[in-house]
Amino acid sequence: QRVNVTVRSGLAMVLSGSAEPCAQLVVSSIGVVGTAEQNKAHSARFFDVLTAQLGLGPERIVIRFYPLEPWQIGKNRTVMTFL
Repeated sequence: QRVNVTVRSGLAMVLSGSAEPCAQLVVSSIGVVGTAEQNKAHSARFFDVLTAQLGLGPERIVIRFYPLEPWQIGKNRTVMTFL
């Protein structure tokens, strides 16, 4: 409920100087990402899924974590602070 994962396919990307197939996962969340220890654990799980599902090596995947505050997300005509 408090995690948002965005996946966009078919984008032209260059990673580490190579245009070979690659992926970037952007994860934004309230209270779930933010510390190095949290993101290290999340990263391992995401890499397991992405490498298996996409057939890419881990060196061809980048994950970007964005911690959010409840007041930064609007929902149901208010912000998450009040939900």
